[in-house]
Amino acid sequence: MTEQPTGRRKPTSSIESETIQPIPLDQRHGTNRDMFTIWFGTNIMILSVVTGGLATTLFGQPAWSAALGIIVGNLFGAIFMALHSAQGPRLGVPQMVQTKGQFGSWGSLLIVLIVVVMYLGFFISILVFGGQSLASVIPHLSGKAGIVLLAAASIAATIWGYSLIHAYARIMTYASGAVLLLAFVWAFVVHPVPHTFFGTGHFTLAGFMSTVSVAAVWQIAYAPYVSDYSRYMPAKTGSKPAFWMSYWGTSIGSILPMFLGAGIGLLLPGADPITALTKATAGISLLVISVFSIGVAATNAMNLYCGTLCTITIAQTIMPRFTARSRSRAVVASGLCTIALTVALTSGSDFVATYNNFLTLLLGSLVPWTAVNLVDFYLVRHGDYAVEDFFKRDGGRYGRVNWPAVLCYLVGVAAQIPFMIIGTVYTGPIAKALGNTDISFIAGLLVVSPLYYLTVKAVARLRKSAVVVEKAPALVRGGETGA
Repeated sequence: MTEQPTGRRKPTSSIESETIQPIPLDQRHGTNRDMFTIWFGTNIMILSVVTGGLATTLFGQPAWSAALGIIVGNLFGAIFMALHSAQGPRLGVPQMVQTKGQFGSWGSLLIVLIVVVMYLGFFISILVFGGQSLASVIPHLSGKAGIVLLAAASIAATIWGYSLIHAYARIMTYASGAVLLLAFVWAFVVHPVPHTFFGTGHFTLAGFMSTVSVAAVWQIAYAPYVSDYSRYMPAKTGSKPAFWMSYWGTSIGSILPMFLGAGIGLLLPGADPITALTKATAGISLLVISVFSIGVAATNAMNLYCGTLCTITIAQTIMPRFTARSRSRAVVASGLCTIALTVALTSGSDFVATYNNFLTLLLGSLVPWTAVNLVDFYLVRHGDYAVEDFFKRDGGRYGRVNWPAVLCYLVGVAAQIPFMIIGTVYTGPIAKALGNTDISFIAGLLVVSPLYYLTVKAVARLRKSAVVVEKAPALVRGGETGA
């Protein structure tokens, strides 16, 4: 992972002027290291700790099985996440703009709308959870006040844009990384580990696979916006450095806090995740919870920023002459933040659990999109796209609707349903047969990837044959004339 010089960073004091427009080559900036810090720094937060805790609390796994499942899931899911990141330096546009090259200008709108709803949902959930976390350790601070503080930090970073979010992530890489290390030492060295630690839990295949699935989906959830944060990278950066820096940044940045969560789940089984973390780090809990909650704000800024870009993408598709700049981004971001803040402040205590069921559905709808996007980019077109056509009303050479992509996407969504578990609302028959294990993302990837590739090749052959048949009479007439 040797870093090659790829250009200077842009000063964070300047507000980003671009939104979804292609980034000109002479405005590209940043280094390979930025791809590591943006994903390492923003993954070390309270939610990743809680997610890791599911392995031992909800799925009942022992320490070795929880650790292995967390590693396998993150390393697998990060492959897809990093493949999307590698697209940014090549095309220089946000991820959801690029998807017009697979689905067509209008065919992509459904996917983009789903992404807006999903990241607005993530934004709301994180506001609620982060606000509660801050309130638990800061005296006289209410949960609603914590929500407002996190929303303010998120909207500020979104309005300033790309460079400030990257700078935020660089700071959190060191701050969160140091506090994470301190939390490990405090929880497992300073405080004595009970002798039952390694004997708690019982290995089951269903529990292990559920741990793998949760960790993998954590990474795949980044797919719809990951290249938004690599699109300014100089084209000479190349795909490989962007891939590997993103891959190791997001993998290590997720695995370590998930380890902490799984370990705390064994220390204090049955306890609320925040309460367990507070008790395990007693003496420094204020520092730990505060820094991890600030990390939540960094991630939420990314959610709001990308939701804003997606909303602008929808507007530009409907009104091709619309050109959004920094002011438009500020207006759209403020509108989305107002909606999220209203919901977060008026939500009940069971909001996050209820909304997570909805997010499961939305995430399931993104896996087929990931398969179509990556197969098209790497195996069909080999990264060769006419970026200017993404902004045309008729989609240019990609058309308004690319039906092979849309149909393969719908087949992929349907194929996942029997494998899905949506809280207590729905358990698919195959998931039930697998011991209540949700591996729907695997089913979606395995169905859509070959289906889309073979469909595209078949359509190309049919079109080629049609052209030959169409030209044949003209050749015959030409031969007769010549005779």
